[in-house]
Amino acid sequence: VMELYPWVVLGHVVFVILSFGAHGVSAYAMFRIRAEPDRIRAGAVLDLSTTALLGAGIGLGLAVVLGIVAAAMAGYFGQGWPWAAIVVVVIVWLVMTPMAANPLSEVRRTLGLPSRADKKGVPPQAGSDAEFAAARARLKPELVTGIGIVAVVVLVWLMEMKPF
Repeated sequence: VMELYPWVVLGHVVFVILSFGAHGVSAYAMFRIRAEPDRIRAGAVLDLSTTALLGAGIGLGLAVVLGIVAAAMAGYFGQGWPWAAIVVVVIVWLVMTPMAANPLSEVRRTLGLPSRADKKGVPPQAGSDAEFAAARARLKPELVTGIGIVAVVVLVWLMEMKPF
């Protein structure tokens, strides 16, 4: 009988890579949207980001589940590093909503595109060119990307070194 643990770890790593890659698409989109004054092109980039984030969310969910299963199978929950990794993922998720998702939703709103902030039954109304420019200027892709990279480094360090 083949041992299942290495396959669970492999699945965890594959879904982490896929999820982080898809998140990278969205991070790059923030840089592009901030510099894109053309509404149609910005809308297309936003659609790409939204699609990438759907894949990123599914991949991250599977990675988390498989990571928890792998840690449980190996008896690692008696150590601190898996708990620290979970805390890092939760903190980054909580930080990225106000720093990335909400500002991108605001750009979508100024383009008259559906966004997470829409009220039910109220069709989105496009904002002025000045509102569109201001929403794009509020994007902070360097900060968001930096936080994401630091999180990846910390997570890899925790999982490879198992320091505590």
